[in-house]
Amino acid sequence: MTISEGMAEAIPMIVDDDVADLTPRLGADSLVWKFYGDVRGVLGFQRLAGTENCIEQLGKAVEDHSVIFSDFIGRAQRSGPPIMRTVYSTDPHHWGRKVRDFHRDIKGTISDGSRYHALNPELFYWAHATFVDQVLYITDTFIRRLSDEEKEQIFEESKIWYQLYGVSARNQPQTYAEFLEYWDAMLDQFVPTRTIVYATGYLRKGIPGPRRIPKPLWRILSAPLNAFTRTIFVGTLPPQMRDVCELEWNDKLQKRFDRFAAFMRFANPVFNRLPMKLLYTPWAYDGFTAMGVDPRRLHNG
Repeated sequence: MTISEGMAEAIPMIVDDDVADLTPRLGADSLVWKFYGDVRGVLGFQRLAGTENCIEQLGKAVEDHSVIFSDFIGRAQRSGPPIMRTVYSTDPHHWGRKVRDFHRDIKGTISDGSRYHALNPELFYWAHATFVDQVLYITDTFIRRLSDEEKEQIFEESKIWYQLYGVSARNQPQTYAEFLEYWDAMLDQFVPTRTIVYATGYLRKGIPGPRRIPKPLWRILSAPLNAFTRTIFVGTLPPQMRDVCELEWNDKLQKRFDRFAAFMRFANPVFNRLPMKLLYTPWAYDGFTAMGVDPRRLHNG
């Protein structure tokens, strides 16, 4: 069965909890622990959310079952922490199954009338794959270059991460090379879903200003911030996503983005001297603290 056929099947496939209980967990010495909770991951927020919602079934699921159009920031704040806790908590199986169970009733139809279900293995794995890509891409672009062996290790760790959710892995790539082929194939299926067109509106029109600030003044004040987001956030996006979202890009912007990324990698030793509370998200910080591990000394390359 192909990935597209699997998605169209729209049948949830949950792994029994007694099996999930036997799933190994990731440890504080893993590369996923080291890099996923790094605060520099925020630079990949648009890539993560964007690639995820450019697949029609997932974009429609968000449109049908979330409050993205009325409470965009609130939705992000509610969905992110449980996934972080699936990696960093002392009970990752509980949090993984909690994330899964949030999606039990998320189902509907897309534009051609075919069905979707959030716990269909192919659709659920795609959502997970965008997090795997975030760890790989953000680390290699903004933190430090990863070796081929490290990329393969992160992918192998991502399979353990996925098991924690308790959803069938029937079409999960088995090697890093297969993951890259899978990723490229999924990029070619991108469409301009209503969800992603809305979510990238600030990149085309500028960041909305507070109501108490007059619009002419806000245009002046927001100019540097808009320039940053249109360079850095758009720069992280795959070309297929820029195309479907009609986001401007050119060689000049690419050179600016490359300079910024190179500066961030150059500054990595400085970042690694920051206090842990500044370098890591609260969930990652709590996880490392509970394990008695200082991640700043691990995997520095």
